[in-house]
Amino acid sequence: MLHIFDPNARTDRDLGTPPPPVTEKTVRLSIDGNAIAVPEGTSVLRAAALAGIQIPKLCASDNLDAFGSCRLCAVEIEGRRGLPASCTTPVAEGMSVNTQTDRVAKLRRNVMELYISDHPLDCLTCPANGDCELQDMAGAVGLRDVRYGYEGENHLVAEKDTSNPYFTFDPSKCIVCSRCVRACEEVQGTFALTIDGRGFDSTVSAGQDDDFMDSECVSCGACVQACPTATLMENSVIEQGQPEHSVVTTCAYCGVGCSFKAEMKGNELIRMVPFKDGHANHGHSCVKGRFAFGYATHPDRLTTPMIRNHIDEPWQEASWDEALQFAADRIKAIQAKYGQDSVGGITSSRCTNEEAYLVQKLVRTAFGNNNTDTCARVCHSPTGYGLKQTLGESAGTQTFDSVMQSDVIVVIGANPTDAHPVFASQLRRRLRQGAQLIVADPRHIDLMTTPHGGDALHLPLRPGTNVALINALAHVVVSEGLEDRLFIAERCDPGEYAAWHAFISDERHAPEATESTTGVPAESVRAAARQYANARNGAIYYGLGVTEHSQGSTMVMGIANLALATGNIGREGVGVNPLRGQNNVQGSCDMGSFPHELPGYQHVSQDAPRKAFEDAWGVTIDNEPGLRIPNMFDAAIDGSFKGLYVQGEDIAQSDPNTQHVERALGSLECLIVQDLFLNETAKFAHVLLPGSSFLEKDGTFTNAERRINRVRKVMPALAGKEDWQITQDLANALGYDMHYDHPEQIMAEIASLTPSFKGVTYQKLDELGSIQWPCNDEYPNGMPIMHEQTFPIGKGRFVVTDYVATTERANRKFPLLLTTGRILSQYNVGAQTRRTDNQSWHNQDWLELHPHDAEERGINEGDWVGLTSRAGDTVLQAKISTRMQPGVVYTTFHHPVSGANVITTDNSDWATNCPEYKVTAVQCEKVAQPSAWQERHRVQHKKQWGLLKTPEATEPVMK
Repeated sequence: MLHIFDPNARTDRDLGTPPPPVTEKTVRLSIDGNAIAVPEGTSVLRAAALAGIQIPKLCASDNLDAFGSCRLCAVEIEGRRGLPASCTTPVAEGMSVNTQTDRVAKLRRNVMELYISDHPLDCLTCPANGDCELQDMAGAVGLRDVRYGYEGENHLVAEKDTSNPYFTFDPSKCIVCSRCVRACEEVQGTFALTIDGRGFDSTVSAGQDDDFMDSECVSCGACVQACPTATLMENSVIEQGQPEHSVVTTCAYCGVGCSFKAEMKGNELIRMVPFKDGHANHGHSCVKGRFAFGYATHPDRLTTPMIRNHIDEPWQEASWDEALQFAADRIKAIQAKYGQDSVGGITSSRCTNEEAYLVQKLVRTAFGNNNTDTCARVCHSPTGYGLKQTLGESAGTQTFDSVMQSDVIVVIGANPTDAHPVFASQLRRRLRQGAQLIVADPRHIDLMTTPHGGDALHLPLRPGTNVALINALAHVVVSEGLEDRLFIAERCDPGEYAAWHAFISDERHAPEATESTTGVPAESVRAAARQYANARNGAIYYGLGVTEHSQGSTMVMGIANLALATGNIGREGVGVNPLRGQNNVQGSCDMGSFPHELPGYQHVSQDAPRKAFEDAWGVTIDNEPGLRIPNMFDAAIDGSFKGLYVQGEDIAQSDPNTQHVERALGSLECLIVQDLFLNETAKFAHVLLPGSSFLEKDGTFTNAERRINRVRKVMPALAGKEDWQITQDLANALGYDMHYDHPEQIMAEIASLTPSFKGVTYQKLDELGSIQWPCNDEYPNGMPIMHEQTFPIGKGRFVVTDYVATTERANRKFPLLLTTGRILSQYNVGAQTRRTDNQSWHNQDWLELHPHDAEERGINEGDWVGLTSRAGDTVLQAKISTRMQPGVVYTTFHHPVSGANVITTDNSDWATNCPEYKVTAVQCEKVAQPSAWQERHRVQHKKQWGLLKTPEATEPVMK
């Protein structure tokens, strides 16, 4: 009987080698008498594994190219001489393979005997005992004796490298299989590891014989996962022993949405292992998702509800019922005194879809208004507006895998290696295959120096001039006749295209005319436009460097214009791809967190969808939008907005113009904060409701590619309630009846009211692994690539994108431009990562400035520097860097004490109020003491932790 096998069938087993390139040609062969058929190009090792025949292996893994060094997978093939390695031998028509013969068995035992002769026999005390491939293979080949003693030269006394806080390198156990080196090259793309020496002297080396911490290693864990022995081993396993069960869940860090196996021992999390069948990450990870999970059980976790009447009073512990009733009574009293619109709520992009849905539902039902917003306001709200106007849907168009079909990749205002590292590894893989890279960014980002990735074209624009640059690129396309006329004629609105064409053809948009504005040489702009327009497949990826501007929405529409003009929409390898910052930014937007939209981007002014929600919820919904976050702050200071429920967002640290935010929070009569820790916002709170981490809840996240992934509970909630239960109980305390037994029921309600989620169920998610919305009757399994045949609005719309210079400009008093961003080891406001060993890499925020600017001011590396803007001032340490261009300085905002957002202003996007984080005029000079704000922050920090009656030692204090 012939067995035909799908090479891409879902499995968590290691099949030895990667699947072959997609082909329709099938090869028939026999393995140990079993007739099978597999696609052409499949290795014998993989073919055997698909047929359930396990050939021993050590150097092979199905996420790495075949290497053929260990010789353990040797087989006999009829008609061929010798014993070829099955991992490097492709199948052939009529081939007859024998995997278990006396000759093969003898060779394998001899090979294994050589490995064991230079390996410590400490299996009973080895941390990999029970999870060691070398141990398993010794048993598989029947090794019973080792004839070679340890008297001669060996590697058994090699010193351990314990420099990395998360894993240990024990070279005495290394068998030099090269899997770690190959994983670093092929999977991660860092090329931090190498094989040093030759023959018996071969050893794995990080960098130029550096410690792991001093090398270029980014601690992604790929080498640890690839290691077949205890050579590279997680410290958590060394200290706590092997896990005994696992649960597949989704990472709660960035917008990539990696799937992980949470490997457990009872309720104790031992390690996070990237899930091989994760559709967003394919078994890869970064330092945050792989290792930085310790915050979930950190001593700083809030585990008991607390209440107080005034923010200068000590916190009083309360039962859940007492705290929720206290909060409800406060909200009711405020509304009775100031009116129904005097309160609001903020959903979290770190919480699940189901939890975000309940918060906006609570606001619209129990609060009775539309004053709901989300942190996406301050990051990607221009994406929602801009893409809705042009393409008809508020989301990116592709899968992450689509980049592997791209020929030219344009990265604008994004730093994937730091902010979206797992996607960056895939992007780098494509660059190594020959794709061209264009980067538009004020800084020189690491992606541009991808090893073996070819030369990247850098467009180092001045902060704030994005729209001028995108218009110049489009001008070249139109003026040189590079547009896709057929696509435009078939897929785009002709009248709007004609208006845009006339606008963009104007010579004021020519690269030579915009050069003085953008700072980018005209010849570079023309080269970039030609590369992108002439590419078979051109893709654009963008980040917060696009959206966090006064013209953020205009720039998003400009990007869409460029993609439409060149026909780079609607197939693999192309598209407009926003890289969402937090794990569920896309989901929080999808769930109706904005004040003008119900779930599924249905405007509150539209009668039909509003009526559906009114019928389902049993209330009347206001048909006018509510307050945005900046409006809430202004109204609080004015005295008309007095109550706020904040789920999982630290607006006092993440939002711009910190002193303005603090004044607003201090003006509230009831601030309810639901979070894991006493964060900066919670210091102004009257009610503290302990939140639950992603490990303590069920639900879903939606990543940057619209992929809905399951989040599965792996341990009990430390405070006794999951976040969705807290919101439900608060609604009930306010008098609105809300009852669910499980988040699955919440998703069922979402699906019944949200067209793009109509077909989404937990059962389907479990069956398919994940779903990219829209998921409905037309697309029952989701839509990986959007706009293949048409747009939700019918025809693609070109929009005129006039460049309007920001009012935030450098001058004699503030001659530098500050832009902000993220760094690999830390995440957002740092509340999670600062409570892990990720602090080893980045324990404070630094001010990066160009050597020219530093020399002009007498600033040296490590000096304390006062940074002043029109909004405020703070003090950071200087880092001299040629990544910057003269006149531009840069910092991150992961540490509260740095006060990065004390500097940023109230300037915002004209359409969405997304703050202009990326352009702040500043001056810097050497100083000897902290700023006045930092001193106030230190005093307030100490006071509030004292009122909590809990010592707190994780916040750095400037000395």
